[in-house]
Amino acid sequence: MNNSETDYSIDVSKLTFEMLKKIRVYLKRLIDAGGSDLHVKANSSVRARINGDIVPLSGEILSHDDALVFAKELLRGRFVELVEHKELDLVYPFDDFTRFRVNIFFQTDGISAVFRLIPVKIMSIDELKLPKIVHKFTEAERGLVLVTGVTGSGKSTTLAALINEINWSQRKHIITIEDPIEFIHKDRKCIVNQRSVGQDTLSFANALRASLREDPDIILVGEMRDLETMEIALHAADTGHLVFSTLHTLDAKETINRIISTFPTGEQNRIRLTFGAVIQGVISQRLIPTVDSKRVAALEVLLRTSHIQQLILESRDDEIVDAIYDGKEIYGSQTFDQAILDLYKAGIVSQEKAFEFATSPADLKLKMEGLEENARLNDKDKKSLESKEYSPSEIFDLKE
Repeated sequence: MNNSETDYSIDVSKLTFEMLKKIRVYLKRLIDAGGSDLHVKANSSVRARINGDIVPLSGEILSHDDALVFAKELLRGRFVELVEHKELDLVYPFDDFTRFRVNIFFQTDGISAVFRLIPVKIMSIDELKLPKIVHKFTEAERGLVLVTGVTGSGKSTTLAALINEINWSQRKHIITIEDPIEFIHKDRKCIVNQRSVGQDTLSFANALRASLREDPDIILVGEMRDLETMEIALHAADTGHLVFSTLHTLDAKETINRIISTFPTGEQNRIRLTFGAVIQGVISQRLIPTVDSKRVAALEVLLRTSHIQQLILESRDDEIVDAIYDGKEIYGSQTFDQAILDLYKAGIVSQEKAFEFATSPADLKLKMEGLEENARLNDKDKKSLESKEYSPSEIFDLKE
């Protein structure tokens, strides 16, 4: 059946939900395998992302018509929205303990859908093994905190941990604006109002603008997608609110460049001044395969200091990575390569994966060689001490 002949009508009473049951079997396999995403595509087999790799779950081919029926069974009355907008976001509750974020869309061969597993339990900053300095961002009274990284790098999980810590420890009003809502935050010490774009509000910008009249202390914006949202977020941070958000950028330097370059050239000096004043920090994430076939997050953490603020204001973005590196011992900031080196030293990631995900593999190699040389020298000194014969007085001095 070609696109011109496709039947897009929907009569829920005629649906058997057999295709949805079949996809639920694949979802269960994904959960049992510890995977993160399920890919359903017309004229292709169902596949899953497990430990970062796309793998087939069976050799069965899902036909064009099967995919269409599946979409109708999944969406029911919302199927007309898919036909109208050509893509649709939603949250699918698999059972009482498991939920999926779903994006369903049209593509050349028909309909595709991607299910992203949403952990039910909101893990804490410490459970996620994030750097201790990340706690500092929950204590800020105002400003902007950005969590960045590619799709699937764990940005939402980190944001949920930050909001959760505030929810349990402070008495604030938190508003989240998401597309769609992933982690559900119950009122603890805080009041938490969560709004879903498309369902509870028309857009990020509309909800963010309205939130300024809703007495918020903390605002979470699921993603800063456009100039208008960025402008309002910066204004909110500048007027006494603490704003959390995400960007699809690789590191802190690119994050700053992305925000500044979004604005017209004539506005960029003003935005640099505002951004430098309100930014509390940038957390950038990369998920790296571990030696035990799992994945671990390596984090670059930028904290605003007077030096960082000066670099932003003076457009000296190329010096930011060095400033982050130099601030590790004093402020707790860290570059990606510093984080990866720590993971390598702890035996969590292999040398091969460390080089693959490093910002500068050549620099990381030199640091590793320095570690190995120091280890050899320490081992040599230890053997020398063990082989040396000491006089009784020397032994007494050593014990002292």
